[in-house]
Amino acid sequence: MPLPSLLSPAEFRHPLASREVLLGDAVVAYALQRARRRTIGFTVGADGLAVRAPSWVTLGAVDAALREKSDWILRKLTEARDRQQRMEGGRIVWADGAVLPYLGEPLTVVLDPSHGFAGKGGALVVSAEQGTSGEPGVPGAQHLHIGLPHSANPAQIRDAVQAWLMRDARRHFTTRLDHFAPLLGVRWASLRLSSANTRWGSAKADGSIRLNWRLLHYRPAIIDYVVAHELAHLRVMDHSPHFWDTVATVVPDYAQLRSRLRDEPAPLW
Repeated sequence: MPLPSLLSPAEFRHPLASREVLLGDAVVAYALQRARRRTIGFTVGADGLAVRAPSWVTLGAVDAALREKSDWILRKLTEARDRQQRMEGGRIVWADGAVLPYLGEPLTVVLDPSHGFAGKGGALVVSAEQGTSGEPGVPGAQHLHIGLPHSANPAQIRDAVQAWLMRDARRHFTTRLDHFAPLLGVRWASLRLSSANTRWGSAKADGSIRLNWRLLHYRPAIIDYVVAHELAHLRVMDHSPHFWDTVATVVPDYAQLRSRLRDEPAPLW
């Protein structure tokens, strides 16, 4: 009698899955949508595999197309799962002493009801060298003092930190837009902040720029890459070689920074 296998097959399941296919040793449950298109298209995202196919294509043909691209699909599904696990591992627990990345460095949240921080939006960043009352700080430490009582609940703490980050993001982004725009020979007209989970920025031909406030978690060089990327779209509205050459004029190491942005997920809120 053969012994049962100790290794169960890997499984990737889209939350809207309507069909399963075996790709190599992995069971992939994918979301299938019929669409007015000529070919079968598929995308791999945080939820898993999604497939769009013409109404006249048989289910067998859809599965065959997926098997043909199985190596690519499984690699992308594994990368997406690993990325999600890293994000879950970095989920912020909102309490006094919570730690989050700010400009690439750890920032510790301190509930400080004794300070109103008038004019500072109820929050104050204290650097390594200086305490709230002028006393020496701990080398290498940064703290965000929030004017909330110690009885504040997680949602209140999260909302106060997010409000401060969004204000600081607008300040930081505006400074960097003003820095890179003349270098690229463009003018930006307006800035809006976004909270998208998968998109860091966008630009329109009228000069309006949208940037994700969560970029403030990353080190300044990565933020500069995204800012320059969107401003470069005011000159080249596509991702042609000419576009990337334009980005390189102000951010020569954009490729490495782009990879870091892709491989280092922001923490979950």
